[in-house]
Amino acid sequence: MADLGDLREEYGHDSLSEDSVHPNPVEQFRIWFDHAVDKKIPEPNAMSLATVDETGQPWQRTVLLKAYDDKGFVFYTNYESRKGKQLAHNPKTCVLFPWIQLERQVIVTGSVERVSTSESLKYFASRPFGSRLGAWVSQQSSVVSSRSILLAKFEEMKNKFKDGDVPLPSFWGGYRIVPDTIEFWLGGKSRIHDRIFYRKASDGSWTIERLAP
Repeated sequence: MADLGDLREEYGHDSLSEDSVHPNPVEQFRIWFDHAVDKKIPEPNAMSLATVDETGQPWQRTVLLKAYDDKGFVFYTNYESRKGKQLAHNPKTCVLFPWIQLERQVIVTGSVERVSTSESLKYFASRPFGSRLGAWVSQQSSVVSSRSILLAKFEEMKNKFKDGDVPLPSFWGGYRIVPDTIEFWLGGKSRIHDRIFYRKASDGSWTIERLAP
């Protein structure tokens, strides 16, 4: 067994308190996200998305945040993929933004809902031509016998939509994560980390609590 006991970093270059954060967690997220962008963190909008299948088995994968506001956090995918089927069965999810270089993490829990077709179409039209073709090529999460089959399908779609007008697939679109909780984690010295936890009340307001590290 590989022993990684001595592999550690000392955190604690900053601090976070209940009084220092914005009362709205989405605005606090915006502050941290903009900071991650300014610091040139690779893929700052990359988030680990957790789902659970019908047997209770959790799954995770990395997806990209494409929009956010007070209504929630939006990403796009194939609705018939593994995650799409699991979200249809259980719409509860959790995402993690791992900004390790900044000693920061953000965890969002909530339920998903599909965004409107117009929202999906607007985003789909903004994608590069190859990415739009890719959405048509892949039956995401299904078994494929070889990469060459995918490449052949890509060429087929490339020829079919050579005029550049690629329609939105009916099986592809966006999900909005409507948050119930949002946690901001900041690394601290001697592992006394700061964890500021927002919980949405029934009236839509947010309560702020400190969690033990």
